[in-house]
Amino acid sequence: MQTIRITLDVSTAYRPATMIVCVCHRVSDRDIAREVRQGCASFEALQDELRVATACGSCTDCAQQTFDHACARNAIGALGAGGAMVHRAAASA
Repeated sequence: MQTIRITLDVSTAYRPATMIVCVCHRVSDRDIAREVRQGCASFEALQDELRVATACGSCTDCAQQTFDHACARNAIGALGAGGAMVHRAAASA
């Protein structure tokens, strides 16, 4: 009988793939999520910061949906942590 040894490299643990949302400006879903976590308050502010959906426009719907999803996840995370969400726009007003 032959023994087969399988080694699992934990440094390559599961991590969801990155989705490029805006090819024109190479903006990913992770870039959008990071901006939301840092307090990006609106899709227009996201466009100003990352330039997403400002060139050809074909990614506008996907970028908006990705932004909305990131906002929802951020809100759930803030509520779960007992914290309050603070947006840049609100903080600077």
